[in-house]
Amino acid sequence: MGKLRQIFTGEHRSFFIFAAVVTAVAILVLTFGPGNNIIHWIGARFEISAQEKQIEQYTKEIEEMDRRIRMLRSDRDTLEKFARENFHFCEPGDDVYIVDED
Repeated sequence: MGKLRQIFTGEHRSFFIFAAVVTAVAILVLTFGPGNNIIHWIGARFEISAQEKQIEQYTKEIEEMDRRIRMLRSDRDTLEKFARENFHFCEPGDDVYIVDED
């Protein structure tokens, strides 16, 4: 405890105060200063995280679409059902009823 008290009251007191002020100013500039600062880094990290989640979502959607395309190419019954439901295709003699849900 004696050495710590000596730093605050001893002959190097002015240097200690100078070093503390310079350190405090440097921390403030790094945290709130213009340009590339800590707050900017934190915001960028949140944005990167959100974009990584979006990439995962799009990757899952692409995989699902690829699976569906493979299924439509390989199974004629599935392709026929898809065409009937989405494009209102029908075979001769079929009765088609379209129900508008709007």
